[in-house]
Amino acid sequence: MTLDYNSLLIALAVSAACLAVTLLGSWFARRTETFLLTCTIGLVLIVSGIFAYGLYVGTPTKLLGITAFVFFFPGFAAAVGAGYQFRTGRLSCRMMVVAALAGYAVTIPPMATGYDGFAFIAENTVIASLLFVTAYQYWLARAEAPVPLTGITALYILTAISFVLCASVLLADGKMVLGAAPSNWAEDLSLAICIASMTGIGALSLALHQWRLAARHRIEATTDSLTGLLNRRALFDQYGSGEMGSTSAVVVFDIDHFKSINDTFGHAGGDRMLRLFADELRANCRVGDVAARLGGEEFAMVLRDVTPGQTELVAERIRRAFEQRQIIFDGAIATCTVSAGVAPGRPTPVPFDALLRAADKALYAAKRAGRNRVELASHLHAVPMETVRTGS
Repeated sequence: MTLDYNSLLIALAVSAACLAVTLLGSWFARRTETFLLTCTIGLVLIVSGIFAYGLYVGTPTKLLGITAFVFFFPGFAAAVGAGYQFRTGRLSCRMMVVAALAGYAVTIPPMATGYDGFAFIAENTVIASLLFVTAYQYWLARAEAPVPLTGITALYILTAISFVLCASVLLADGKMVLGAAPSNWAEDLSLAICIASMTGIGALSLALHQWRLAARHRIEATTDSLTGLLNRRALFDQYGSGEMGSTSAVVVFDIDHFKSINDTFGHAGGDRMLRLFADELRANCRVGDVAARLGGEEFAMVLRDVTPGQTELVAERIRRAFEQRQIIFDGAIATCTVSAGVAPGRPTPVPFDALLRAADKALYAAKRAGRNRVELASHLHAVPMETVRTGS
């Protein structure tokens, strides 16, 4: 082994350690991104493995070789786990344990029995396989952030190929017993690629973390935190400056006597009722429809591609379904009703806010008429309402 190789090992260890510290700091800043913590744990194990391998380079004993394997395989298995966790939001400990044990099974026995050449061929093959699987996890998730995820995938693949080269050179040499750490051009190239890839993966992982933070902030700015529906601001951002055609419609809902729910069951009971109604709206949203919480107990739906009379039927279906829903709170059963105002689009396009105001006026007409009913905007009463206006 040359001084250059040892220098590369040290550079790789330092690079991995710095990346681990950076990712750990990012995880502390936003602990919901747990894949960063998994990455950090994997890097710590890999750095430990590099340290043990560095000692093996100077003193090639079976114990040091096995120690390096003991750290390397769970470290690279954690990289797979982090990729899977990023993509699915779940950590598969079983997958990581199986990957690490597979590495141990094909490397430790030959190293312990003196066939270190075979052990290193197996080590490089297993690590390359784990890196390919890691690349595949990020590739599957690329739709979320195409640029950084494609870059991360490419760097993991490049690193995996470097380990394939190491295994191939050793296999071509045909020596199952080396008596020392492998020394060839593929090993030097692999170390150089690992250092460059580590830096690139670190930079792209941080960019990906920032990408997710920005996306999360956008979601938080446009979503009602209690119900998960769009908030009033997001609704107006999407439709406020536009016009609604004849196949569009707006419905405004208001939960009846909601204050009594809060007075009887407290705000926790009121919140559960709001979420229950939001679930009802979601269940009746088709592709292209939008549901939003305007504030308090008031909600709105924007329906697209509806035929005359269809919006009233949708609102009535929601009214009937919600009337039958109930929550059990502190041993008591709570039920509630909802009133709705419907403003279908007109033959001549009208601004969204005008249609919303029309639906709001129809809502208050439903309130005055006794609540728990659906009313059509007054300027459109020519539309038959016998099947819709069902007070109770």
